[in-house]
Amino acid sequence: MTVEATPNRVAADILPDVMEAVVRERIPGASTARVQNWAKADQGFSTETYLFEVAGIAGRDEPLGLVFRRPPENQLIPDYDLSSQYRIMECLADSEVPVPTVQWIESGPNVFGSQYFVMDRIDDVTTVSDVPPYHQHGWFAESSDAQRRQLWDGCVDMMVKVHAVDAVAVGMGFLDLGKFGSAPPQRLANYLRWAIEWTVGQGQIGGAYAHALDWLDDNLYEPEKVCLCWGDARMSNVLYSSDYQPVAALDWEMSYLGDPAGDLAWMLTTDWLSSPFPEHAPAPGVPSREETLDRYRTKTGLSLDHMKFSDITATLLLAQPLMRLTKIYDLGADLAEVCAGRLDFIFSDQYREG
Repeated sequence: MTVEATPNRVAADILPDVMEAVVRERIPGASTARVQNWAKADQGFSTETYLFEVAGIAGRDEPLGLVFRRPPENQLIPDYDLSSQYRIMECLADSEVPVPTVQWIESGPNVFGSQYFVMDRIDDVTTVSDVPPYHQHGWFAESSDAQRRQLWDGCVDMMVKVHAVDAVAVGMGFLDLGKFGSAPPQRLANYLRWAIEWTVGQGQIGGAYAHALDWLDDNLYEPEKVCLCWGDARMSNVLYSSDYQPVAALDWEMSYLGDPAGDLAWMLTTDWLSSPFPEHAPAPGVPSREETLDRYRTKTGLSLDHMKFSDITATLLLAQPLMRLTKIYDLGADLAEVCAGRLDFIFSDQYREG
């Protein structure tokens, strides 16, 4: 069957039928193959993701597990670029960072009516839940204290591998945010102001967010290292084996070149915000903030002297898509309010930089 391009985005309920025609053309030996077990991924708002299998490929006994990703109907971040995610995983393919193998990408007119890519599915793995929060539901919550520590440390160690990649040498210089300034901290601060204005309107930033952005402008610094930052570094973006070992790193849509402290701050911030424990303490067994930073320092030799800057940027990076979700879905509640509370904490006497 020849697949004809259509100008409109394909509805979710007919994606499997369209994909079956595509894989029959794309995959050698799949001319009569079937798409089966099509299922939407449980997590993620920023990229629409489906898992599926291709059965009946000539010369192959077992179905081939694949993943389909396309942009969301409502864009959450202003510089969303699906092709960038694909390029990053291509660049990391021969690195120490384990990522899914990418198969193909379509950026021009195609039968799905939008840009998309396909990558290999990694089987016999699991991860932790974002919604409901992993503290209260699922694998993480049901694990022992020692197993929770293992999951946490595995994510930190994955960051160490990410930050060891020579991003420019492997072709990821395009992530430098160069249009936003002359040095990485300034670039990130300017990007955040631009992104939040894109969300709320020019001249409409106020309160804790305006204060935080002004503080960043007044506290720029020279980072001790500039490297690939994962951008969305957290346990839910790590695939783990049944014995709690990290197997692969996922979700690169927020990646940039900058201070690696930003990734640690993101992990700590997202955990702090979702923690139901007194004063947002980590779950039992999970290393403290100080233990987490010390583990990273020991493995990298970096001092992490500007964690306050990174804690603020991480909070603003999270606030922006939450503001956007609030605006898109008219939820009657401000999802980003928790981020304003986090900023209030960072500027309070209770905060310890670590």
